[in-house]
This record gives sequence, C-alpha cells and structure tokens, in this order.
Amino acid sequence: MAQKSIAVSADEARAKSTAWALTYADLVTLLLTFFILLLVIMNDAEKHIDRVINMLLDETYEELKESIESSYVSVDRVTKGVKITMASGRLFKSMDAEVQTKVYPLIRQIGGIIRVSKVLNVDDDPKYDKLLDAIEKSGGYFNVEIRCEGHTDDLPLPENSKYESNWDLSTARALNLVKLLSKFSQIPESKFSAMGYGEYRPVLDISTAGKSSLALMGTRARNRRVEIYLDAFIKTHTLTK
Repeated sequence: MAQKSIAVSADEARAKSTAWALTYADLVTLLLTFFILLLVIMNDAEKHIDRVINMLLDETYEELKESIESSYVSVDRVTKGVKITMASGRLFKSMDAEVQTKVYPLIRQIGGIIRVSKVLNVDDDPKYDKLLDAIEKSGGYFNVEIRCEGHTDDLPLPENSKYESNWDLSTARALNLVKLLSKFSQIPESKFSAMGYGEYRPVLDISTAGKSSLALMGTRARNRRVEIYLDAFIKTHTLTK
C-alpha cells in the first residue's frame, strides 16, 4: 500500500512539473493565431488601398483617353500608372528641344485634366480621409508623380548639333515639356521629374525593321517620342538627421 502511495505521489509531481508546458504551448498557439490574423488584416488593408489608388488612376486614364488621344497621341493604362505617348515630330523640330507653340493647347489640356483629377486632389476630398489616415498609420503618405521620359532614334547627331548626344537631346526635350506642363497646369514642380533615354529604349528594334528606306523611316519615327507617366503610390517617410 505504501509503495502504491509513493508511486501515485511521483506521478502527481511529474504532472505538476509539466503542467506549465501545456499552458506555454496554448499561449504560443494563441500568439501565432493572433499574428496570422494581424497579417491577414494588414494584407487586406493594403489590397484595399491599392484598389482605391487604381480606381483613381482609372478615372484619369478614361478622361485623358477620351479627350486627347489622336493619331500622334496615345493613352495607355500601364503598370506604372497612366502613360501618354506623344510623337516627337509633332512636338519638336528636328534636333531641337524647344516645344513648338502649335502644341501648346494640347499641353495645356493635358495639364488641366491632371490638375483637376481626383488622384491629384485626394487631400481636398473628405471621402478619402480614412484612406489617407490608413496610409499615414502605416508609416507612409500618398504620393503622385508626373514623370516625363524623352526618347530619340538611333541616328547619331551631326557635329554641328546643339547637343552632344541623343541622350542630351532627349533629356532636354523631357525637361522642357515638364516645365510647360507645370507652368500651364499650376501643379507644383515637386510633382514632376524628367529624364532622357536617348536611343536606348526603342519601341521597335531597328534591326528588325527591314532594309527599305520607308520601313527604316517609319521605325525611327515611332522610336522618336516623349512619354508622360502619371502614377500614384504609397511612399515611406524618410528620416532626416
């Protein structure tokens, strides 16, 4: 009887000594479940924010496409936002970077549509206060960028050219177009950026254009262009020392 009592006591002691492990395991399981739910909630919130941003860009895309698209201006909805492609032959004289005055009305129209678009004015619409609060709580802010990219064909510039290279020419064209857009629309210059790619990002590969002079001219004309991108995204606050 005494031996049985001793055995029962040993089992009870062993059970008590391992009881904490069960409680710890339950706690770990609960914490893991909590973090999984938190990740799901955060992912759903990010997806909702992305949907709203895409909806705003879609509205501006539809308006621009309906208003300005023509034989030398195309409007596309792309991953980087809304892309407006304009043929350089209509914007500039050969080997020149000054925007021709005859296209000023078009530039003014593009700037005006972007200026009054919802995507550029979310701060003034109470409907988007919750969206902006959610973005702020995530440590970021709603950012809109209007980027202009210049492109030329593959032909080198003549020695008497004002610009040293196609790179310089395409950059100057993009910058001059950005300045006009900002001036006509009264959108702050901080929203704009400009860059030139010269002949290095062609729409069509000149090596596959064929050997006829007509085919080569058409391919080079397609490659000479300026692309304007309107994009909106969440940008993270940067800490300054």
